[in-house]
Amino acid sequence: MSSHFIRWAILLFALFGASGVALAQGQVQSLPVRIGAIPVLGAAPLFVAEREGWLGAGGLKPTVTLFDSGPNAVQAAASGTVDVYVAGITPVAIGRTRGVDLRVVAATAIGENVLVAGAKLAGPLTDGTAPAAAFRRFREETGRPAKIATQPPGSIPYTNLSYWLREVHKVDPADVQILTLGIDAAQQAILAGAVEAATVREPGLSIIRERNPQIRLVAGGNELFPGQPGTVVAVRGAFLEQNPAAVRTLVSAIVRAVDLIKHEPERALPAVEAALGKGIVTAATLRNALASPATQYVADPRTIVAATGAMLAFQTKLGISEQTPPTEGLFDSRFFEAAQAEASAR
Repeated sequence: MSSHFIRWAILLFALFGASGVALAQGQVQSLPVRIGAIPVLGAAPLFVAEREGWLGAGGLKPTVTLFDSGPNAVQAAASGTVDVYVAGITPVAIGRTRGVDLRVVAATAIGENVLVAGAKLAGPLTDGTAPAAAFRRFREETGRPAKIATQPPGSIPYTNLSYWLREVHKVDPADVQILTLGIDAAQQAILAGAVEAATVREPGLSIIRERNPQIRLVAGGNELFPGQPGTVVAVRGAFLEQNPAAVRTLVSAIVRAVDLIKHEPERALPAVEAALGKGIVTAATLRNALASPATQYVADPRTIVAATGAMLAFQTKLGISEQTPPTEGLFDSRFFEAAQAEASAR
């Protein structure tokens, strides 16, 4: 082999090697990223990061598709039609047991799900009457169980509601009928009086309270499930391994967005209005939703590991999964830790 060829080989290796190092350190060329999210305020950090231009500035070209539940978004990830998932944590864990390689790289919010009830149940559920007695009395007086709307089995809303009914208040299953609907459909059902109660998230809670003051909050997030984990950012394993710099850019943008929502909610409002308002929900309603205690913004995925394990164990008790999905391998906090260090240096 000639010395001339060897010198060229060394030069090419140096050039491509330097390029690879640059990408690993966070430089991303234009990269399409397909994101599946649910239309709740817990996903607001994604919408803020996109509108602020932090994703694009990092070389990402996001397209966002909205789904009506976490399980449906997981199905999209399983089919390979989304690269990034922004919805509840438990569908991710269940999906992993079925071969869907999703890894949680950031949290966005906790304590999101709350329970609201219409006039027939709101009084008894807030006047000190034990919920088990309130639901029993409703069935005795009406001749049917109370209808409660929530999302599909495997979702966080379904799990929270089941925990509150079964474990916290020991409600007789004969006294309630759980209807599994999409997020918007559950909200419309309680507003139309088609159900007596529903699990909702912001901005649904603020919308409902404004449109019908007789519908009242009867159980907050931590009442439904202690330490209730919520919306997360998860990435398909193949995408993560092929594009680590892109994932770092994504997580860094989410961390910045969570901080902005906490400290500059007015600046975050236009992104929320564009993503969730749809020309129907007013800025005033969304402003109230951003200030609502029903959504607590948290980016650190490590803070929800224990509560996620507890929730997954309860889902096994419900029969949603045969064995409790492990939390090992579910969380990848490296990107958050890097983003945190980057934020501290700014």
